[in-house]
Amino acid sequence: MALPHNAAIPAVDARRYSNAYLSGKRIVEMVKEDLIMSKIITKESFENAIKVNGAVGGSTNAVIHMAAIAGRMEIDLTLDDWERCGKEVPTLVNLQPSGTYLMEDFYYAGGLPAVLNRLLDKGLLYGEALTVNGKTINENNNKSACWNDEVIRTFDNPLTKDGGIKVLKGNIAPDGAILKPSAASPHLMKHTGKVVVFESVEEFHEKIHDPNLEVDENSILVLKNCGPKGYPGMAEVGNMILPQKVLKKGVRDMIRISDARMSGTAYGTVILHTSPEAAVNGPLAAVQNGDEIRVDVENSKMQLLVDDKVIDERLKNYKPVLPEIKSGYQKMYIEHVMQADKGADLDFLVGRRGAEVKRHSH
Repeated sequence: MALPHNAAIPAVDARRYSNAYLSGKRIVEMVKEDLIMSKIITKESFENAIKVNGAVGGSTNAVIHMAAIAGRMEIDLTLDDWERCGKEVPTLVNLQPSGTYLMEDFYYAGGLPAVLNRLLDKGLLYGEALTVNGKTINENNNKSACWNDEVIRTFDNPLTKDGGIKVLKGNIAPDGAILKPSAASPHLMKHTGKVVVFESVEEFHEKIHDPNLEVDENSILVLKNCGPKGYPGMAEVGNMILPQKVLKKGVRDMIRISDARMSGTAYGTVILHTSPEAAVNGPLAAVQNGDEIRVDVENSKMQLLVDDKVIDERLKNYKPVLPEIKSGYQKMYIEHVMQADKGADLDFLVGRRGAEVKRHSH
């Protein structure tokens, strides 16, 4: 939750300090007004956020963060909501890595308020959703101007026509995997390729540039055991670097599939958050070198072209490559962290507990 304009003010701009001051002042006022989090964060506000994320070409990490917040707020939010709400939302913001410009350019072109105004004009947002300043989304943004239509594009000239996060499901991702269309290569959105598998991030770094690695530009790279439990902590290693033998051909993108995350500044046709992860014997674990995977983003499908009986047999014999963790916080984390589609939160933190102090310590 934040005040209007907070999203994109450059770090060195004096308005960042001003916004911080006003934020501190406003939170005190909110306490006095009893304007609590549950009055602002609702299912409608989540659906607004999903659409805005598509319009700005936002990070795939938003999927995990929002799932975790929804869990804490006891709001039902699933990957199906991302698919439903993000469908046909164009990416309007021409910002790296998907586009050309920088965050500073975005702010001076009008920033997030200008994007919200364009979405409101098309009736895509719940305009009556309440915000932290006590006003609605519509009241805050319905007069916000755009000063550069090349940085913040119009609906008839979007950066990406269908920019919302895509959810893919299939026999290796029964609970879903995600892809950011605005950062992907159009020619790879429907592709079938032979798989090159890495059982761990260490194996990936050891072998990816091996001249003898059987890989070409049509291959699909698969990285396992980098999810919430497997890594542990679901590191941003999903945007795997391409092998040198492919880069030397001038190729700059390949399909990459993992149970990991990637940075919001990363580019490529990268399929992430595959659930359930390989470390808990999710079907991603059954993928082997030389298998073929068919990816069809338009139809939300990702399928391992192997018979289900073979997959089941492989899973019975699978032993994940995991770091040795016997005690401490890491062990507790592994035992309690949930899967990516649930927000990778700790299971005992789900739900609203309020602020009541049951017993004082003195």
